[in-house]
Amino acid sequence: MIVASRPRFDWSLRTRSLALGARTLLVGVVNITPDSFSDGGQFFSPEMALEHALRLLDEGADILDLGGESTRPGTRPPVSVEQELDRVLPVLGAVLRERPGAMISIDTYKAATARAAIAAGVEIVNDVSGFQWDEAMARTCAELQCGVILMHSRGRMNEWRTQSPIPQEEVVPLVLRELRERAEAALKAGVQRASLVLDPGFGFGKSFEENYPLLAHLDALHTLGYPVLSGTSRKSFLGRTLAEIHGQDTPPEQRNNATLASVTAAVLAGAHLIRVHDVRAAREAVAIADAIRAAAK
Repeated sequence: MIVASRPRFDWSLRTRSLALGARTLLVGVVNITPDSFSDGGQFFSPEMALEHALRLLDEGADILDLGGESTRPGTRPPVSVEQELDRVLPVLGAVLRERPGAMISIDTYKAATARAAIAAGVEIVNDVSGFQWDEAMARTCAELQCGVILMHSRGRMNEWRTQSPIPQEEVVPLVLRELRERAEAALKAGVQRASLVLDPGFGFGKSFEENYPLLAHLDALHTLGYPVLSGTSRKSFLGRTLAEIHGQDTPPEQRNNATLASVTAAVLAGAHLIRVHDVRAAREAVAIADAIRAAAK
């Protein structure tokens, strides 16, 4: 079995640093939205979101990723900064009161949201646009000296369903080239290299079959010289493959077994962080994958 090497890093966050590479870290998803593709509406109330967040921490999440706007493709209007903060800040404050040491990221592409969340105690900004959708985001993150997750996204949400396909042999070179450009732009804006983690953006502007070359060659991202986060949890490309077994698309909440397969593949390819909805199951899969990694040395 081929197990990719995983370089070690010290990820510089707002108030602390986090060692990456010795073991795989889990990022638990907390969608405080009515319309996320996987669990929209389930945790929309602050009370339900807090309960969910604390449960993810108890199940082994190393980081909580709080989001107040869905990136599911559709025709709904964008969420304003005010709406996003009204959703996120009460939950963020409640989590930090219950668990003062909790490590939290804010899933947003808006600089104003990032600034308010950092002021309220967030350590990391997770920008699915890779600093492309708000020209102030790079400068804001540089000023705030927070941790940053830069995701590769091809186009905007309303463009994903109509984009021209990418030949499979071009998927990985495209993502590598554009992630390198976005990381270099972040550095030019003043973000510290040690603050950056890169995410290839499964499903974000990639059609169903275009995600598998990216997962199969995830280790190629190490050539960029940054830690890698993988987020395949419950994604539609997994559901499309399961449809070949079941004869119909599998809804997101029934894609957990497929998610664990993709999580295991990502860890063996050297991913440092895994973003998931079901932390308990992922923690077990990651433990086995990390044990395989250790035995392969």
